[in-house]
Amino acid sequence: MNHISYINIVYIVSCVLFATGLKFLGSPETARRGNQLSALGMLLAVLATLSAHEIISFQWILIGGIIGSGLGAFVATRAAMTQMPEMVALLHGFGGLASVFVDWSAYYNEFVHFDIMRIPAGNHAVMIPAIYLSILIGGITFTGSLVAWGKLSERLPGKPMLFTGQREINMAAMAAVLLLAIPFFMHPANNLVFLAILALSLILGVLVVIPIGGADMPVVISVLNSYSGLVACTTGFVINNVLLIVVGALVGANGIILSYIMCKAMNRSLNNVLFGAFAPAKKKSTATAKGEVKPITPQDAFLILEAARSVVITPGYGLAVAQAQHAVRELGELLEKNGADVKYAIHPVAGRMPGHMNVLLAEANVPYDQLVEMEHVNPLMDTVDVAIVIGANDTVNPAAIHDKSSPVYGMPIVETFKAKTVFVIKRSMASGFAGIENELFYYDNTRMIFGDAKDVVQKLVAEFKSK
Repeated sequence: MNHISYINIVYIVSCVLFATGLKFLGSPETARRGNQLSALGMLLAVLATLSAHEIISFQWILIGGIIGSGLGAFVATRAAMTQMPEMVALLHGFGGLASVFVDWSAYYNEFVHFDIMRIPAGNHAVMIPAIYLSILIGGITFTGSLVAWGKLSERLPGKPMLFTGQREINMAAMAAVLLLAIPFFMHPANNLVFLAILALSLILGVLVVIPIGGADMPVVISVLNSYSGLVACTTGFVINNVLLIVVGALVGANGIILSYIMCKAMNRSLNNVLFGAFAPAKKKSTATAKGEVKPITPQDAFLILEAARSVVITPGYGLAVAQAQHAVRELGELLEKNGADVKYAIHPVAGRMPGHMNVLLAEANVPYDQLVEMEHVNPLMDTVDVAIVIGANDTVNPAAIHDKSSPVYGMPIVETFKAKTVFVIKRSMASGFAGIENELFYYDNTRMIFGDAKDVVQKLVAEFKSK
């Protein structure tokens, strides 16, 4: 066998490791092993690629590797758990940008500066459409991810950013980039057409994401994940790399499936999320919840918790902000020692990215068997003595069930309102990421505990320890 055959064999092994690792990520018990297998697959793939004879000099590869590894380590070690969603968005964006650079280089080598071509001439019938799709999807992924990062990090407004004529501008930009495919396919060496496609793709990424509100950010993250996989796949066709094609297809398919699951959890269609920016803007409900808020102190809440035989803890983004996961785990252990059955109700879109709450609670070593999905905990909720809502808002709002004018209407929620008593731990009465008031706060069986989530939970822990 020649050298290329050996490289392809290593690529096949890497693909098997990636697929197995992805499978293991489906369970908290095997997720760590899945990450390790995927990392091993990536290491083998990189080493095999670096052994290719086409590489003339390792100088720039070494420089790029050092800079990229340094920046990656610096960001990852300093990013708090509350910053994970925006960091994931940035990683998706830079993945798309990397693909754009690779395709841009391949385009110039093949069609513009063919005299310094360093890659073998490919099948233009495949290469030209692949370059077009890579630039289009990669550009949208990059700038769309930057906007998502801005919204998640609150450097940009979390609410939808709308302006007059937005629908028409979005449709015109999309039509223009699609029509440019015709001259590009006919005369791919036309550099101006290529640059126009790239520029419109970057603009489209911004236009598509800015009208999306904060409540939809978990879905946006999963869609961008899919885009980053798709652009890697098309880049594989451009440079004739089997590994990129297979792995990109895996990531793209995984992202689409995850997006579908997230949309189902929010009662949204995938079509609405992908092309919502091209539809007329919907007016938000101006209805406000009615009733009287009933505050309670942690000391009084302890007396109720002490008598509880079943407790369901429902976490949200406020848990991440307060870094209260370890205190919550300690409270759960004390409740169990007191004879209570403790479960954690996990909503698929709680937090700012898919699996955000699972990651937080796993970090605090909460037993996996206590993490219960929404559809499994809801049938039990009317038998629960106390439901503790920590930092969650839109995912427990009863308006989603009955208020047709509400932006969250139809979204499945954790039905905490059915519990005998509901404790809601919040800093204030501020609305959630969807920008609407929560009816749950005014229910007769709801008691509000105002304060920082970590501080409140620690006070409850102190009460248990002092009894």
